[in-house]
Amino acid sequence: MPQNATAKKSPKPTSRKEMTKFQWTLKEIARNKTAYIMIAPFIILFTIFTVFPVALSIILSFTEFNLLEFPRFIFADNYIRLFLDDDIFLTAAQNTLVFASITGPVSYFISLLVAWFINELTPKIRAIVTLIFYAPSIAGSVYLIWQVIFSSDSYGYVNAWLLEFGFITEPILFFKDANYVMPLCIVVALWTSLGTSFLSFIAGLQTIDKSLYEAGAVDGVKNRWQELWYITLPTMKPQLMFGAVMAITQSFGFGAVVTALAGMPSVDYAAHTIMHHLEDYGGQRFEVGYSSTIAVILFIVMVGCNLVIKKLLSKVGQ
Repeated sequence: MPQNATAKKSPKPTSRKEMTKFQWTLKEIARNKTAYIMIAPFIILFTIFTVFPVALSIILSFTEFNLLEFPRFIFADNYIRLFLDDDIFLTAAQNTLVFASITGPVSYFISLLVAWFINELTPKIRAIVTLIFYAPSIAGSVYLIWQVIFSSDSYGYVNAWLLEFGFITEPILFFKDANYVMPLCIVVALWTSLGTSFLSFIAGLQTIDKSLYEAGAVDGVKNRWQELWYITLPTMKPQLMFGAVMAITQSFGFGAVVTALAGMPSVDYAAHTIMHHLEDYGGQRFEVGYSSTIAVILFIVMVGCNLVIKKLLSKVGQ
């Protein structure tokens, strides 16, 4: 047999550069098939109940659809009508932005500061205090309490005190007066804002390695505020991002607070929001195409706010 005869060489492994992106993706899926099988239920449910409704809303926003007849494509007429011919939507957008710009940042920082304070307590006291602060966000009777306090007759606590001390001569119709509706709804929203993000902050603070603070002291961290900025916040960035998303979602979707306290629509549309406008056209008038347009605008605004918050949080501790 000739000496220069070469044995059959085994094929070299294909590099990622020599493969198409699709082929490389399939290869990675096959290599990690167990992990993909484990997350498949979540991906399926997320696609059905989140991705598909969002995509369907975007499509329906370009149609006229009343749930009975087949959708009729009308291009951008719904968007033109929304911004140029719907004064109530402009009022709702203004009210929503005012509410979100106040309750979003304030509730976020209150949740963080309260969680930071509670984290310094002993475990038993911490559990009790956490329950006290978290209870308003899950209590079903929370709106009833505020309705009693600001009742429109003399039996309401605020009206009774104001009448007793001579500040007023007749009861104030708090939730029927356009001057009081929005401020009161903002106060109630802040009072009930210590919810899921608040618990995530406490969980994030509990997972921080205590040795980081010792290392920080060696590197020149001198006080608790420097510990918070250079150690605590950078370590719990995932919880901060989750809390920001929840705060934004809550601040833009606060319609339930106004509906429970002031009804729908509120007096003179003083606290009418985009969520109320969406519910009005989608749930009462059954103009699904137009309500989908409102939902798409709200979705774009929320996504934009999330991107801005993500950019700002990336600078924490730098």
